[in-house]
Amino acid sequence: MTTKRARIGVLTYRRPQDIAAALPELAREALRATAAGWETDIIVVDNDADASAHDTVCEFAAGSPVSIIYRCESTAGIAAARNRVLEESPEVDLLAFIDDDERPIEGWLVLLLKAQLQFGGSVVGPVISKFDVEPSPWITAGRFFVRRRVPTGTLVPAAATNNLLLDLAPINAAGLRFDVGFGLSGGSDTLFTRKLTKLGERIHWCDEAIVYDIVPRDRATRRWVMRRAFRSGTSWSATSPFIAESLSERLRLQVGDFSNGLLRLIGGAARIVLGTILRRQDLRARGARTLARGAGLTAGVFGVRYFEYARGKKA
Repeated sequence: MTTKRARIGVLTYRRPQDIAAALPELAREALRATAAGWETDIIVVDNDADASAHDTVCEFAAGSPVSIIYRCESTAGIAAARNRVLEESPEVDLLAFIDDDERPIEGWLVLLLKAQLQFGGSVVGPVISKFDVEPSPWITAGRFFVRRRVPTGTLVPAAATNNLLLDLAPINAAGLRFDVGFGLSGGSDTLFTRKLTKLGERIHWCDEAIVYDIVPRDRATRRWVMRRAFRSGTSWSATSPFIAESLSERLRLQVGDFSNGLLRLIGGAARIVLGTILRRQDLRARGARTLARGAGLTAGVFGVRYFEYARGKKA
């Protein structure tokens, strides 16, 4: 039987300490996958035109038992960097995306690969946040960094690329790529995976394949979490027109997104009022989170986007 090729794809942009810390752990995962029967390597795409990660990556690669490919993608935007990973991987069967500020548990890649063998299609795993500085009680009460988890094997309609194993065969057959129009606003992974499932491909959840997201001090603030909740909403509704195959489907999706956003706005506001009356911080904080996401959903219907990855910000 032909050995399948697996690859870990990681993007970086002016975060030398993060990529230096990530590479040893990703190499460990690649070795585990190789021992389990997959031919595995790593590709690092540096989205800095100045190639600031070159020396860090190449120095580590020189002494690594795992093949590590370094590429510089000078086109600004996370979508262009994701596409560069795809373009550099024509012979790869399974591609695992992970962020440079994330740390996988031991056996993470093998868990994703085994889930793919069991369920087929693509596979996504959970991301759990760890903090450089403990966030305020309001952020904790609002569960801003708590992401939804579902049982292993559950089908999901879309996924982020911060812990995602892609089956590249149907992607390459369809010529599917990340939309560079969403490269600086975020949402290109939402659109990409929504298009993938629209093609009839499946994305299954693997709850055991955990990665830890390292949250820096400047993200553990009310301003940042509220903006992220808003951006999360816009990422969904702003991508809906791009998966519609007809005007009627586009209108149906946009009406659904607007209605969902409006319900969240009303529900979030009600929680804030109730929390104020009852003097419950958890209700006020969760209401604020719901309100921000609802605002993003409704705004995205009208084409509003928050450019989270605009240069001057970290990708």
